[in-house]
Amino acid sequence: MDSATRRAWQLLLDAINQPADLVRLSVADWELLVRVGRRARLLGRIEADLAQRGLLHAIPTGAAQHLQAARQVITHRQTLITWEVNRILWALAGSATPLILLKGSGYLLARLPPARGRVFADVDLLVPEEKIGEIEEQLVGHGWFKTEIDPYDDRYYRVWMHEIPPLRHSERGTEIDLHHRLLPRTSRLPSSPEPLLAAAQPLADPRLHVLAPPDMVLHALVHLFLEGDPDEGLRLRDLLDVHDLLCHFAQQTEFWADLVARAGALGFRRPLFYGLRYAQRLFATPVPTSVVQQLAPAAPPRPLLALMDRLIPLALLPEHPDRPRGRATLARWLIYIRAHWLRMPPGLLTRHLSHKAWLRLRGVRKRVDLAQLDLRQQ
Repeated sequence: MDSATRRAWQLLLDAINQPADLVRLSVADWELLVRVGRRARLLGRIEADLAQRGLLHAIPTGAAQHLQAARQVITHRQTLITWEVNRILWALAGSATPLILLKGSGYLLARLPPARGRVFADVDLLVPEEKIGEIEEQLVGHGWFKTEIDPYDDRYYRVWMHEIPPLRHSERGTEIDLHHRLLPRTSRLPSSPEPLLAAAQPLADPRLHVLAPPDMVLHALVHLFLEGDPDEGLRLRDLLDVHDLLCHFAQQTEFWADLVARAGALGFRRPLFYGLRYAQRLFATPVPTSVVQQLAPAAPPRPLLALMDRLIPLALLPEHPDRPRGRATLARWLIYIRAHWLRMPPGLLTRHLSHKAWLRLRGVRKRVDLAQLDLRQQ
């Protein structure tokens, strides 16, 4: 690894793990940290940690302005998401179907630590599969519309995946992702949603729920390791969510025992092994030795583990903005292919990736929505 990339990584990890030390950085270091932090979508987190310690005044003015701008975007997005959930409840008034908030919106409404300084792009809901068509039509009848996508993609969602195509509001431009399970139907890992639905915990409004603590951690890890994006790679922010959840829920007496048992029951021991391994390495997450020992049998064969130890940091950590490297691009692609290998049988995977490659060759661009544009301000 070249020294410039090593410096960029160290600045970002130190900013997360030791925010109080940021007051000692030079202007040149802050310039690099702001650029790398924006790529990692962690400027808001850095701002929140400094504000919590009353240290924003002690850093260079230019850096503080970038962090404060990030905070403004985050505050705006959190307001939008909170209002969107309110409107969803209004649209589904009279429905007895429980709505389970996933990921960012769940962290926000449950007031969990990962919501601190975090950008939220949309609302993810988990609902019983037999109710998803009914809920979709109710939302469409109250201002949301089905996004226009390629017929292949529409079938891909509805036949094979764990969610339906996104719904977008006609005025606000905000999106809802309706899930009926955590993983695609075709996944090599189990994906039965019934245990998750049964254990979900209500929020202040009893119509809204979040996953139980062990399930929330496991979902975050499954999403991290099985939703690879070849353009972005894995997201360090998502592993930081896991770190925050682990530190928060570890205060519960039986949490670690419940987490290991739940991972075994749901078939998610390998994602948990990886998640704890890399959270410890990057964030020094305090994981009991007994938990590490219990998960040791879930480790992959030694050669594969050595390969993952090389690929995961390359895919997680952002590149130096002026010195992108081909090995990082390769790592993201390998992780992306691995994720799809676990999501689909070989025949379907070959067909799907061939179709996507054909679209890329034709110059078909990804859909960019208002939320993504906001995210890029981070």
